[in-house]
Amino acid sequence: MCGRLNVIDDAGVQGLCEQLGIELWPETGMVEQRFIRATQPVSIVRQKNGITRMDNAIWWLLLEATESGFKPSKYTSFNTRYDKLNVPRSAGFIPFRQSRCIIPAKGFGETEFINKKPLHYHDMIALEGEAIAFGGLYKEWVHKDTGEVTLSCSVITLPPHEKLQHIHTKAMPLMLPQHDETIAMWLDPTVTDSRVSEPLLQPHIPQDLYAQQIDKPSTYRPVGERFLIHHD
Repeated sequence: MCGRLNVIDDAGVQGLCEQLGIELWPETGMVEQRFIRATQPVSIVRQKNGITRMDNAIWWLLLEATESGFKPSKYTSFNTRYDKLNVPRSAGFIPFRQSRCIIPAKGFGETEFINKKPLHYHDMIALEGEAIAFGGLYKEWVHKDTGEVTLSCSVITLPPHEKLQHIHTKAMPLMLPQHDETIAMWLDPTVTDSRVSEPLLQPHIPQDLYAQQIDKPSTYRPVGERFLIHHD
């Protein structure tokens, strides 16, 4: 998965947040932007002290301290690969067991590269009235001098899906099913046995998505007609 998210305050995103127990009043401060890049703030939903809450986090799991706060580490960590989650001392090992989160979004973008050069760009968008619940991880960082608490997060990525091979050949994001107990389990910090979550680490599309090729993310001009990707 490439580093861009589409988070807009539409009926689908509102409905998902309400399902998660979050009411999107203005003071919630949800980050809304069609093109959110890695290292930028993004809103996450997590459970803290028995309460489901929305907080803003830096979309880059590993941070390093500065004199007055934190900044993204030099180690790329906006995504966490599925095959690293059970590797001790990896960045995602402990968060996968203790601090999972959901990133509500309307869609996401993929860029296919050949020889490190972009070949094409696509955006995937949830259908009208729907949103995507990305399975993510988060960390809390406390600055040793200022006491400031900063949150960071990543999106878990899975092996490539055959339905998306013509769009992106390397990976796909973890999209959580929304009509069973998966979301409740994912957010529950008392579920620390990683074997419970491992069935989710297979490539799976739980909902229909529209796909649209674009010229590039900054200008967002459509290339051809959008098409439907059916759920599994």
